[in-house]
Amino acid sequence: MNQQDTRARLSQIEQQLREDLAVELLEHQFNDEQLSCIQKMDLSNLIDYMSEIKHAGSCLFEKLMRLDAAYCQLELGLYGLCSDCESDIEPQRLSADPTEQRCHICAIRYKNEHRHELRLNH
Repeated sequence: MNQQDTRARLSQIEQQLREDLAVELLEHQFNDEQLSCIQKMDLSNLIDYMSEIKHAGSCLFEKLMRLDAAYCQLELGLYGLCSDCESDIEPQRLSADPTEQRCHICAIRYKNEHRHELRLNH
């Protein structure tokens, strides 16, 4: 996938995440004016806003963070490199999820370490 195709795919993901967020915020009694304002925010401001309204723990927040990281990596010429070991992320992983941040091996390691942290917190 070339850079233009990647950017288009990331834009599609962003649009879907923004739609999902609007539905979620409507459930929390946000009005149309508030939603319109939120939809116009750039991605980094949207992420900051979600932190402010205590929405940082949501699945959507994590997906938006990964999306923002993918956009930044694309701009820096680092897209497709593992954030842990800096090797190439497998093409099938990026095809399945263009916001993927880790190669297969590092993703397994990260999940195992993260599970351990969760057990310690409970």
